[in-house]
Amino acid sequence: MATDSVTTTAAEGAPDPAAPTRPTAPTGSDQAVAEQICTVLDGAWGDLRRRIRSDLQPSWVLGEPGGTVEEQRDRVLRQLQVLADHGYGRIGFPTSYGGELDYGASCVAFEMQAFGDLSLLVKLGVQFGLFGGAVSRLGTDRHHTAYLEDIMTGRLLGSFAMTEVGHGSNVQRIETTATYDARTGELVVHSPTPSSVKTYIGNAARDARMAVVFAQLITDAGPHGVHAVLVPVRDEQGGPLPGVVTGDNGYKAGLPGVDNGTFAFDQVRVPRENLLNAFGDIDEDGHYHSAIESENARFFTMLGTLVRGRVCVGGGAGSAAKKALAIAIRYGSQRRQFEAPGEEQEVVVLDYLAHQRKLLPRLAKSYALGLAQNQVTERLQELHGEGASGTTKDQEAQRELETRVAGLKAVTTWHALDTIQASREACGGAGYIAENQLGQMRADVDVFTTFEGDNTVLLQLVAKGLLTEYKELWGDLDGAALVGMVSKQVAEGVVERTTGRAGVQKLLDLAKGRDDESALDDRGWQLSMFEQRADHLLETVGKRLRRATKENAFELFNAAQDHVLLAARAHIDRIVLEAFAEAVEAMPQGPARELLDRVCSLYALSSIEEDKGWFIEHGRIGTARSRAVTAQVNQLCRDLRPHALTLVDAMGVPESLITAPIAALPDAPGGA
Repeated sequence: MATDSVTTTAAEGAPDPAAPTRPTAPTGSDQAVAEQICTVLDGAWGDLRRRIRSDLQPSWVLGEPGGTVEEQRDRVLRQLQVLADHGYGRIGFPTSYGGELDYGASCVAFEMQAFGDLSLLVKLGVQFGLFGGAVSRLGTDRHHTAYLEDIMTGRLLGSFAMTEVGHGSNVQRIETTATYDARTGELVVHSPTPSSVKTYIGNAARDARMAVVFAQLITDAGPHGVHAVLVPVRDEQGGPLPGVVTGDNGYKAGLPGVDNGTFAFDQVRVPRENLLNAFGDIDEDGHYHSAIESENARFFTMLGTLVRGRVCVGGGAGSAAKKALAIAIRYGSQRRQFEAPGEEQEVVVLDYLAHQRKLLPRLAKSYALGLAQNQVTERLQELHGEGASGTTKDQEAQRELETRVAGLKAVTTWHALDTIQASREACGGAGYIAENQLGQMRADVDVFTTFEGDNTVLLQLVAKGLLTEYKELWGDLDGAALVGMVSKQVAEGVVERTTGRAGVQKLLDLAKGRDDESALDDRGWQLSMFEQRADHLLETVGKRLRRATKENAFELFNAAQDHVLLAARAHIDRIVLEAFAEAVEAMPQGPARELLDRVCSLYALSSIEEDKGWFIEHGRIGTARSRAVTAQVNQLCRDLRPHALTLVDAMGVPESLITAPIAALPDAPGGA
């Protein structure tokens, strides 16, 4: 590899003969404005975020480049124990069993921990979020009393054994069985086929002593669908228990500190009481009981209680994107490349429009997604926190939450992958050096797009979740009947509306006409564009599916998948912009609001520009307006350039965790 090809930054190639537009204001950070915006971005758990910023020590959460896989695994395990010793494992667990803070706080803590090493983040998520969360949410008092204290303190390390070789997204068809033996009062957990082996399971290769195993529950009366069972997998010395076969997934593209592995079970017997029985139980006589009669409804209710995992994955990915942007923008604010005409000193690369274009729209999108993340976290707390009522109305809200979380997780993880790569490129060869963290971050976040639900599958769930009367789909419908139901409801235009909030609706009502020359700056017009796209796409999907019958339903639905996925993404884009607009509207007048307002416009207009083919094809904008959108995006990038460091500081990445040497500013400790 030639040296020049490594060290050239985003201002690659010959300099543009036209001098870049130079900033018209100081390019340092305005701390007062940054703090006001940070308060908005912090949301309802601002106190917790501030506490974690001051509390987390770099040695607790940062990794070191290099080292063997075993060294990385050892380091991550030590750090997990340090965080557990400082009480971080207790966040979000029931207070009656020693937990601290509320359920939503656990998502916020996860977001903040994502500013550190992502291997550690995933290890924490497996232990406290997935394993501990399953025991907490799917189990009852007998499990809470026996296990939660040891889980929260890290004394009992565990796994969340759901995915199998043959089934990842289609959990309802996993093959592992848990058969009740009425003679002994035990459940017999078994892997009947090679495709039923549990795989990619965090903590499975080395550290787990117990696993929450998802299996098809069978009694003498027959099968009862997927349930979760606690299965001890290793003894105190780390050796596999009888009947448990463990494996190691070995080297991965990223996350070297996570011991992903496999479990296979050969007639492993556990007590009946190990069934996590919040939604279904077996009595001493071997009879199965559940308050939810429908197997489908029971399955989706069970999975619905685990929605926090997707909330956390989306939030964690969003934090990684913010840290990458902080590194790249700080580097770009001091790295110089090529002289401008008439000047002796080379130009700071962030003064080039091309460089601004690479980073600032992604910064705006990170702001937007973070604000939408705050909303779903607040809704999660309302519906899943201690004292939630569980009424029918709440169940409908739960389905809406699941739809929103699925889409936001998909969009945010894709954004993180794209943003970290763009940030790496924006730092040239320096971004490829391990000590500057971007390469490892990019490798680590890659898998976020497929765990806790493959993003493409999640967007299909979003499209289905847009339908009201969703409960109609909870019956025992086969695939063709379900698609037929979806087709009928979409075709009739029965869709969920999310623009009913008074503030957003007021902006929409006041939106300027499409031909108004100043409409690009109008928030109502921007919201209207997002709304029109989302509504049109869903309506036309319905028209395509109207001819669905039992015989052709799959073929018709399969042929429309590109349309379905686009409709889902448009819906999520719409609610993200609404969240951003609401946040701006709630701010008091002043410089901080004015700056955040421009960031919101950059998000909206750069999103319209990215999909301008659709807007032109469907008559929402003309070619002249399309060119005006691009010109306005360019202008917003120029306008925001002097405030770039303020906007970085406002994201609230803990300063102690931005240790990449290229991110050190000249006036900062250790700066150039």
